Amino acid sequence: MSYGPAAAPAGRSRGDRMKAAAVLMVGWVALLWLLEAVDVATGHALDPYGITPREPAELADIPPAVFLHFGFGHVAANTVPLLILGFLAALGGVRRFLGVVCVIVLVGGLGVWFTAPPGSVTAGASVVVFGLFGYLLVRGFVDRRPLDILVGLLVAMVYGSILWGVLPSAGAVSWQGHLFGLVGGVLAAFLFRRGRPDEPV
Repeated sequence: MSYGPAAAPAGRSRGDRMKAAAVLMVGWVALLWLLEAVDVATGHALDPYGITPREPAELADIPPAVFLHFGFGHVAANTVPLLILGFLAALGGVRRFLGVVCVIVLVGGLGVWFTAPPGSVTAGASVVVFGLFGYLLVRGFVDRRPLDILVGLLVAMVYGSILWGVLPSAGAVSWQGHLFGLVGGVLAAFLFRRGRPDEPV
């Protein structure tokens, strides 16, 4: 008989996942504040990287648009929900989380590009906030995991009122980004559906 190399652990511990999720989201939010500081210091030179609808060249601005904001108040409004919802979503695995975010950004950004008012410029992390809300809301039911269903119900209780933000409005808030971000989050729950409860990440 001979001995082979020790088997690698099936997945990361809960503590490791919590730490990775926390570091990821704190770093993300810090980047948002840093970018807004740069934007203000440069006379809002970053604002044009938001999404202007139905212009082919603007499709390239879909990814950066979710990292840019129109003022510190705008960043502040997204900070807490992004931290909380992002942390909860990232506990399921950072790689899966990044995939979910990519779907949200793509669906939300394309929705804005197709439907936003002519001449408008749309930016902000609220697309991701609404997407993560939708993802967490349905993930447990899609995966048939009681704990994730409970998390989804708690998220609905705390943040359910944000659903008003997907309704058409005449203000400066992009309800299109909210609506299509939400759609992207629900879609991501199905695209990244998990199998067995003990599936490694």
